[in-house]
Amino acid sequence: MKLMTADQVRAALSVRDLTDPNQGSHAMQLLLAEIEQAVSEWAGLPAQRRRGNPVVPTADNYDRLGYPADAVARDTRYSRYLRPDLMLRAHTTAMIPPLLQGIADEALLSVPGICYRRDAIDRQHVGQPHQLDLWLIRKGLSDNDLRDMAQSVVQAAVPGAKVALEPSDHPYTVRGKEIRVNGVEVGECGLARPELCQGLAMGLGLDRLLMLRKGIDDIRLLRSTEPRIANQLLDLRPYQPVSTQPPIRRDLSVAVAEDMDAEQLGEAVREALGPDAHVVEEVRVLAETAGELLPPVARDRLGLRAGEKNVLLRVVLRDLERTLTDARANALRDTVYRAVHGDR
Repeated sequence: MKLMTADQVRAALSVRDLTDPNQGSHAMQLLLAEIEQAVSEWAGLPAQRRRGNPVVPTADNYDRLGYPADAVARDTRYSRYLRPDLMLRAHTTAMIPPLLQGIADEALLSVPGICYRRDAIDRQHVGQPHQLDLWLIRKGLSDNDLRDMAQSVVQAAVPGAKVALEPSDHPYTVRGKEIRVNGVEVGECGLARPELCQGLAMGLGLDRLLMLRKGIDDIRLLRSTEPRIANQLLDLRPYQPVSTQPPIRRDLSVAVAEDMDAEQLGEAVREALGPDAHVVEEVRVLAETAGELLPPVARDRLGLRAGEKNVLLRVVLRDLERTLTDARANALRDTVYRAVHGDR
């Protein structure tokens, strides 16, 4: 099992939680408050906001939520383990099992915070997304209640948006649904499994909801410190685009393990670039070719080993605050190349 180093843990935990007012004001906190108010009015219960340590027992993150032992999500390719029994939470749902122990009757739980994942790099994904779990614990609720709860939450977050609920299985729900807003996936929900509690379970991606609310098309903007951008992220008014820097594209032909996917590639790039990772707008796989399908001369040129494939990778670089020089862009490209291709 691949475990995080102490430096990696410190770096992950140093990322600002935009939902936490103690770490500075942000529009995400206003969005969170509007969602809580709407679902509270619908449910007739006050929303009990709870926070927890981002370091959680693996059992709370997976076992107690019904994830099977062989669930792909458990793999170290996607989850961040400190020890086999301890990890950085992959979702705020990891806080739910211990909270349920203290509920005797009915309650509306609101659990926001950062989650820690290995994810692809593009305008919609980030390694530390913000999530909100909303659980209504109450007897006798139905699929109709679930639909009404989703409608109330989404209309508060993105007024006038088109909401669609599509069937999607989740370990901790019955008849689970995926929530899509204007065609964008923003969360999941369902009736909570009876062994957990009686009620409704919902997990929302706050980054995407805020982007939809304000009309933002690049998730990196949410953390920008550029004054013209950051000042617009103190309220929920529509975002007014500022002049952006031109993108720089670099295509790389690399040799990687046969089972390496976009999420693992994204994580490798983030780790390699460290504080410069924010400059990468996208890492896209353009093509993949199994090693055995390549001619010998191509395998030799790539230094391709047994159990590897050739991937054509497009790296899009764009600094949100300043123009990248060719020299810096090439240095970043070389760092990415070494990170995914290695020394051969």
